[in-house]
Amino acid sequence: MFTKRVHFILIFFFLGVFSVLTAQNKFTISGTIKDNQTGETMIGATVRVVELKGVGAAANEYGFYSLTLPSGNYTLLVELIGYKPQTKQINLDKNIKIDISLVENTATLNEVIVSATKADDKITNAQAGIEKIDIKEINKIPVLMGERDILKAIQLIPGIKSAGEGNAGFYVRGGAADQNLILLDEAPVYNAAHLLGFFSTFNSDAVKDATIYKGGMPSQYGGRLSSVLDIKMKDGNNERLGVSGGIGIISAKLNVEGPIQKGKSSFLISGRRTYADALFKASGRGGAVSKGAQLFFYDLNMKANYIFNDKNRVFLSGYFGRDKLGLKDLFGINWGNTTGTVRWNHVINDKMFSNTSLIYSDYIYKINVNLSADEITIASSIQDWTLKQEFQYFANPNNSLRFGFNSTYHTVTPGQIEVSKTSLIVPPKLQDRFSFENAVFLSNTWKATEKLNIIYGLRLSSFSILGKGDFYGLDSNHNVADTSSYSSGEFVKTYFNIEPRLSANYQLNSNSSIKTSYARNTQNMHLIANSISSSPTDKWVPSSKIIKPEISDQVSLGYFRNFLENKFEFSVEGYYKWMQNQIDYKDGADANKSVAVETELLFGEGRAYGVEFLFKKKYGKFTGWVGYTLSRTEKQIDGINKGEWYVAKQDKTHDLSIVGIYEISKRWTLSATWIYNTGNAVTFPSGKYNVANNTVFYYTERNGYRMPSNHRMDVSGTFKLKERKRFSSEVAISIYNVYARENAYVITFQQDPNDASKTQAVQTSLFRMVPSISYNFKF
Repeated sequence: MFTKRVHFILIFFFLGVFSVLTAQNKFTISGTIKDNQTGETMIGATVRVVELKGVGAAANEYGFYSLTLPSGNYTLLVELIGYKPQTKQINLDKNIKIDISLVENTATLNEVIVSATKADDKITNAQAGIEKIDIKEINKIPVLMGERDILKAIQLIPGIKSAGEGNAGFYVRGGAADQNLILLDEAPVYNAAHLLGFFSTFNSDAVKDATIYKGGMPSQYGGRLSSVLDIKMKDGNNERLGVSGGIGIISAKLNVEGPIQKGKSSFLISGRRTYADALFKASGRGGAVSKGAQLFFYDLNMKANYIFNDKNRVFLSGYFGRDKLGLKDLFGINWGNTTGTVRWNHVINDKMFSNTSLIYSDYIYKINVNLSADEITIASSIQDWTLKQEFQYFANPNNSLRFGFNSTYHTVTPGQIEVSKTSLIVPPKLQDRFSFENAVFLSNTWKATEKLNIIYGLRLSSFSILGKGDFYGLDSNHNVADTSSYSSGEFVKTYFNIEPRLSANYQLNSNSSIKTSYARNTQNMHLIANSISSSPTDKWVPSSKIIKPEISDQVSLGYFRNFLENKFEFSVEGYYKWMQNQIDYKDGADANKSVAVETELLFGEGRAYGVEFLFKKKYGKFTGWVGYTLSRTEKQIDGINKGEWYVAKQDKTHDLSIVGIYEISKRWTLSATWIYNTGNAVTFPSGKYNVANNTVFYYTERNGYRMPSNHRMDVSGTFKLKERKRFSSEVAISIYNVYARENAYVITFQQDPNDASKTQAVQTSLFRMVPSISYNFKF
């Protein structure tokens, strides 16, 4: 039955592609759309033909557009939110190239807008489960200690839930935190957290565009089950030098951009560093201990690009970030990400665009512990090298093809332990793991009728496990039964998967539409974590002979409607997700003491389902939204809870977010957020017994309890100081957790010191009321 379905999908797919390639076309208008003042390319700017209803094109992620029409005289209307519409009269009697520079609309600069897309995009866009994040909007939302944060902002969107107080991780439609693919200029970021999760690695001053796909993601994306967060850095101003920055109670940042050769090349350097450790020392609190304490992070974004000619442009971008947490010579942990991307944009012809990327990503953590007799070091890393080739073929106004391939070589060092030469400790010898991940993809955006738009695609993926190393087979009790050794570069096992994708939008009328989607995804890099809150020391492992690729199938159906000339937006979207080869620890597992981590794991299936509601006011002095998600996430794994379905730790039944932004005047803007969500599922002790006068707790039901519900209100105000020629500045004041709610970060159990027969539950909370102030400038 499955084979028949695959054959049907393939026949349908290639018939559609054949109809695209055999379509009769006339002449083509193409070019690049950019900002008139900075030279930044304009992602998603639309080019519409006034004389032909519903005919147009959108600029791709590099600002390139292409539109093929019969010969004739036309009026082109170019639009993008926040910019003045521009019209161009053309006589189309041959292929022509028209580059367009858009001018910022100063008449709307003071009007709050909570959308980075065109007014009716939710109604007309064929892509389901997509959310564009407006960077200007992020800067107005109140945050912890004044640090504007993309990851915190997206957690206010329905279907995306926070992993917990003081945690940068997030869950999308029931998926675990490791099931989100996070890309920075195409490079994967394995741990997007600073200061143990209080902040994210992304400096919003360096970010140009951010898009998250919650379901039905296009076929060019793969490798994760639940979502894709695609973040693109600014290219840098190629017209004039600009400097911006800010200083707050915990960090300072500086952003410098400008032309290397005016109009032809540019650079961007953006740096940020916290000084929490310096403030701690200056305060004198902690005595002598504080003098040896380390608690800070820093990051650096860099980018440069060069336009060789109308057809070729090269980009070089990189990110480097590190966290350090320690206490004198006794204890220390540092972790961080390094990414680099070399990208070549090439316009092959008026209809075809090529992007070639060489990508590097490295995530590493290192722990040092000095005991009286031993010095212990634990180090782990993930290093990726990726080659990606992608083509876009703009066949005609009704069809746009995207196809290509990507290949990634993974090297995983899984928590190597080293001890001093004099130590009596004999650490387990963990082996590096090597793998080769490949995929080819093809998709088409098809305007089937005036009301029906479809995106259909296919992704063929493979994951090859490579030597050098020992690989294990397990018996029925999950103990090592046999060991096979492989030499360097030898193929151990290869998994193949077919991943069809489909997303469709049927427009009921000019104000409403229905969307549906289906997507199959596979995942071969797995995060093994056994706690509620994520940690930089959580272990990543690749698929092996025992750990099979995770597979998900997700379907969704939604209704979208706009009101009052697109000022208001309402949507309701339901989803159901089946998941295979889900991973969880067996009872009493200790992965850090086992050479073969597979012996500590159990495997089964999962399911997630829910419904998301969103009501948004997009324009005017008062804007904002209300988002609510009702959902359930469960697993069924033999060996856990007697093989019955149990809730996953990321399950949160109710999740509510309310965001309000009010522009009092041209200089004053107030904003507030209020969130409420059900507590995570958690395993608490079911009983206790006494051993040698020590209380030992025992556990029975996995995830059978709940953390307390979480709710909080944050408020902020932004005051624009008097502007001078080419210089502007503002003061931002915020209060995090304004009514001092003590939300639970962790709950532990201990023997009551006053009554040995009783047990205490001790709640630890991170933040009560936290005020902050920051000063930001730009010139």
